[in-house]
Amino acid sequence: MSISVPFIFTILTSLPWTDDFRLFCGDLGNEVNDDVLTKTFSKYPSFNMAKVIRDKSTGKTKGYGFVSFANASDLAAALKEMNGKYVGNRPIKLRKSTWKNRIDYEALLKPKTRPQKKLKVQPRSVLHK
Repeated sequence: MSISVPFIFTILTSLPWTDDFRLFCGDLGNEVNDDVLTKTFSKYPSFNMAKVIRDKSTGKTKGYGFVSFANASDLAAALKEMNGKYVGNRPIKLRKSTWKNRIDYEALLKPKTRPQKKLKVQPRSVLHK
């Protein structure tokens, strides 16, 4: 059985970042991608990764992303130094992320099922008996 590279990449990028300190990056322009955020915040020693959130159907950026750090002091320094600095064509708005408060562990454990659609019964015409 072989597993494709895009499948593995999808699994790895969808895993929650654990044991890190996350920074919310708002007001990102369309030209900002993961690489731009990575280059912007890689000067901090405990920088882990950066992710720009994109619309699944269009692939366009939603205007925000996240940057993770292994150390809380680097998060505080980045928040102080980088808030309002230009990243791409716009000044970036930074806030400490509250991502741990948003995880619904019960929902993650439940199997994903879709409700069954009810079929509409078409009335039969006089010609079809």
